[in-house]
Amino acid sequence: MKKILLFVLAGVTALTLSAKDKKATAAADAFHYDVEYVKTTGDGIAQVKVGSYAKKANVATSEIRKDAVHAVIFKGYAGTGAGFRPLAKDPDVQFTKADFFNQFFGGNDWERYVSDVQTGSMEAMKVGKEYKVSATVSVNVKLLRQHLEKAGVIRGLASGF
Repeated sequence: MKKILLFVLAGVTALTLSAKDKKATAAADAFHYDVEYVKTTGDGIAQVKVGSYAKKANVATSEIRKDAVHAVIFKGYAGTGAGFRPLAKDPDVQFTKADFFNQFFGGNDWERYVSDVQTGSMEAMKVGKEYKVSATVSVNVKLLRQHLEKAGVIRGLASGF
């Protein structure tokens, strides 16, 4: 009887951990993009070229701006002669602060830190069964960093090592 009970408990534990892993993977997979550095202005604004993937081109087009903010926070970006680390140095912060990021990306908070897509920079192409829509977007990295520091999501630059 004890063996059966232990077997059932082990199975339930494995299923619970598997469900948590699937939720974390689903949250990470919600963002499917490529990012490349274009240039930085002196006032803390970075221009990045984002390529968003989706099954429909209009969905990818609408996600470009959100993907740009996500890239600055979690992925960082690189380009010719320059590379920038993500604002969140701990890649797991997306999951440990999931409530904050669900609200941040689920609502419209992220829109304050990104400008409209630059006219003339939009490109669309079919890649396998998906569309990749690319455009250059400006992200206010300075204000985004301040917001994340104030919310306690990332450590401030003045906090030391």
